Amino acid sequence: MKGKVVIVTGATSGIGKATAAHFGTHGSKVVVVARNTENVSSTVDEFTSRSIDCIGVVADVSIKEDCKRIVDESIKAFKTVDVLVNNAGISMRALFVDADISVIEKLMQVNFWGTVYTTKYALPYILKNGGSIIGVSSVGGLIGLPARTGYSASKYAMQGFLNALRAENKKSGLHVMVACPGFTSSNIRNTALTADGTPQGKSPREEGKMMSAERVAEYIYNGVIKRKRTVTMTLDGLLIRAIGRVFPKLFERAVYNTMAKEPDSPFEKLD
Repeated sequence: MKGKVVIVTGATSGIGKATAAHFGTHGSKVVVVARNTENVSSTVDEFTSRSIDCIGVVADVSIKEDCKRIVDESIKAFKTVDVLVNNAGISMRALFVDADISVIEKLMQVNFWGTVYTTKYALPYILKNGGSIIGVSSVGGLIGLPARTGYSASKYAMQGFLNALRAENKKSGLHVMVACPGFTSSNIRNTALTADGTPQGKSPREEGKMMSAERVAEYIYNGVIKRKRTVTMTLDGLLIRAIGRVFPKLFERAVYNTMAKEPDSPFEKLD
């Protein structure tokens, strides 16, 4: 990947930052994309101090014009784009019956439309280079997660879009990959939206027992090198794909019970 131009959205924390750093330390030119100006600036400074060739772009992927600007600024700085990692995303934790519909809309706008917009503008350059488009999904894109209806819907939609894009480009040389981490130690649960759209502020899970963002970044990098279609990174994810198809009712019950045991679970009021 030395010399390749890699755009990473949501690149100032968690999986996005680890992925951008991993590509950068292997010689790629990195475009660091996130909404917060201060976070983008500090991440670029950190990467530059590590001899990573990078630029920062402050942008909100839920805004179509911002996504065009991400690509425009990448081309201005590096002349082309080889890899797009669609990582920016938000989660939720609320029963659908309680959730404001704007919460679902926001998740779809960021997680799904953010992928569509950025892919649309980057695609001509990536096609020319026979490059890669990556979507960072989740186990929530493999099975519907209770109390995460909007999140699962957005990840299912993203995966369907990318799978169709791959099929469309069977003869073009385009590489499309869906990456499915398990529960990862990152801030996505801290910023997950509650029923009224406010961040929950703390993770209901023990972060220390989860996969590290750096390990996820390794999977993504190696998946690009090997041009894999799908990367499922945990045993749980593999079991979800296999058992969920064979014993769907049993598996849904098991998933419900697991999510209901989380601290301060939205399901407590149903007990």
